[in-house]
Amino acid sequence: MKDFKKYTYIPAPPEEVYLALTKETSIKLWTGAEVEFEELPETEFSYWDGDITGKNIEFVYGKQIVQQWYFGEENEPSIVTIKLHEDKKGTSLEFKQTNIPDEDYKDFTDGIQEYFLGGLVDFFDE
Repeated sequence: MKDFKKYTYIPAPPEEVYLALTKETSIKLWTGAEVEFEELPETEFSYWDGDITGKNIEFVYGKQIVQQWYFGEENEPSIVTIKLHEDKKGTSLEFKQTNIPDEDYKDFTDGIQEYFLGGLVDFFDE
């Protein structure tokens, strides 16, 4: 099992980035796919037509989102923590994920960088 951490700059205030990550309509816009999401702890969610599924754990408005992403029942819980830090011209987003299975690591982290973080950056760049 491996961990992954990535910092990304987003040209928008933390509150706007937070809303883009927690409102179902906004998530559909930057992912371009079907999404099921509710900003409530202990609720299940689904991104990209079910390609990523999990459970919401914690929300701190404008600052942090904590989720568990599922990789199969035998694996340790994979915890995703997204922290939003105010920056001079927008937001520094810290994406951290624990317990990614070794066999999935490269493809999964490539996808996170291109589609999840990349999609979010493109959403605010346009």
